[in-house]
Amino acid sequence: MFFGISIIISIFYLTVFENSFGSPKEFKLRQDIEIIQLQYAILNKKYEQAFNTMNNVRLSDDKRYRPILGMDSLPASFRNPAYGGVDRYRDLEGFEFSPTIIQSHQKLDLLANMSRMQEESFASVEEARKEWARKQEYLPKISPVDPSIRLGDGIKFRKEHPVLGTARWHFGQDFEAPYGTEVYATGNGSVTVAAGWSTTGFGSYIVIDHGYGYESIYGHLSKINVSVGMNVKRGDLIGLSGNSGTSSGPHLHYQINFNGTHTNVLEFFSDDLTSEEYREMIIAMSSKSRYR
Repeated sequence: MFFGISIIISIFYLTVFENSFGSPKEFKLRQDIEIIQLQYAILNKKYEQAFNTMNNVRLSDDKRYRPILGMDSLPASFRNPAYGGVDRYRDLEGFEFSPTIIQSHQKLDLLANMSRMQEESFASVEEARKEWARKQEYLPKISPVDPSIRLGDGIKFRKEHPVLGTARWHFGQDFEAPYGTEVYATGNGSVTVAAGWSTTGFGSYIVIDHGYGYESIYGHLSKINVSVGMNVKRGDLIGLSGNSGTSSGPHLHYQINFNGTHTNVLEFFSDDLTSEEYREMIIAMSSKSRYR
């Protein structure tokens, strides 16, 4: 009887305890759910930090990298493409905290999409950077002779040509280089003219095609070290200055044309280098270069 009464009382108290506080298994499950809720809350905070970081990356892409390289900003349709479908999160429905779970998965998918689009954007930026770097090597951007050499006439209309005595334009920049002064290629390119004589009055002269619409001309030379079709690098010794052609004395006529239009060569390089600095620059370039 005592044992029976004890069993009944135990069942009664156990039932009351479970109804009031739940079973130990239920208690453990509630604890697990609370931990999961906390983890999702922390995850959402991390998502917000990730979105801020991604937006900063996007801003740098659109406002810094692309403008420098002359690239257009990406349209919003590319930055935020559609994804998924109406049934994408159906398997996550029907749970006590389905809205929280679905929201987290939506943020994850959005971040993955943004990252993928940004990766493609950076790939195109990198290609543009490489092309920009190549272009900088090809543009005629150094002085063809030692910067200590005095400048002569630049682009101007001469009322009287020093040799011909007639009025005509002077399309280029003269350097008062003594006979035999070393003349260097001002940018990478291909030699298109290496003539011993010219009907244009340049005498022995060289023309280098730098691509991108640019070509450089070196006139009145006494010696030519290159031939047509040869590829040269910036800083390569291509010839020596002289007095050939229609010239009143030893000098170098240097000219840059862009898409056939004559340009002011002084806008392409800085003449504030010393002779020593210029020589060091040429030596550094020559050590990495070879006629091809």
